Amino acid sequence: MEGLFAYPRHAAQGHTGLLTAHGNLHTMSQPRPSIKHWPENERPRERLLNLGPGELTDAELLAIVLRTGFSGGSALDLARALIKNEGGLRAVLEAPADVLCAEPGLGPAKFAQLQAAMELARRHFKEVLLRGEPLTSPAITRDYLQAALRDRHHEVFCALMLDTRHRVISFEELFNGTIDSAQVHPRVVVERALGRRAAALIVAHNHPSGVAEPSQSDLKITRRLSEALALVEIRLLDHFIVGDGEVVSLAERGLV
Repeated sequence: MEGLFAYPRHAAQGHTGLLTAHGNLHTMSQPRPSIKHWPENERPRERLLNLGPGELTDAELLAIVLRTGFSGGSALDLARALIKNEGGLRAVLEAPADVLCAEPGLGPAKFAQLQAAMELARRHFKEVLLRGEPLTSPAITRDYLQAALRDRHHEVFCALMLDTRHRVISFEELFNGTIDSAQVHPRVVVERALGRRAAALIVAHNHPSGVAEPSQSDLKITRRLSEALALVEIRLLDHFIVGDGEVVSLAERGLV
């Protein structure tokens, strides 16, 4: 993997410098100005305040989280180089500490900043689900389940416990499996739902392989859960399968 900087093969005679993420040679006698000296319409933070976060590039958003750059380069230079070196924004955010902190310009403090931003996003989605309003938006459910389960390296089976108005009572991880499968016991699910006084359930699990298509085993456990819950008058509303960038709803496919 290339580092953040690379020495140019043919530097101009009489100059020593480094090649930045832009591919421009910056000499030691001509340091790159910091972001605070850029025109206001080019600064990531000011662009976000004036235009909204949706108008910013991945690198600009990442630069705002990183806050500072490195000697001779801005936070935006650092963000662009990280995205290039790691192969995309998601790869940067998912990289373990030893990998990311090995990048020039990164260290434990910036790694902690990125992890905090990721956890804030997950907690935001969870709070939206748990704030006591009826769960009427499949998009909110998908977003939260994807944030909670997509990056797990082993299968996790979980359930959203709902009341009679489909408000979320709790979100619970019920079973953890190997990287290939999870053992799901309907009796345990029923007991937990009764203990929470749930009137309905939405269950979900992830596929660490990244492929969200349901297997025959997924369809079988869905039928068994639906039948077991129906015996105690609890409805199984849906079973979501979380893959890499895709969430499949078995209810939407008529399989619940």
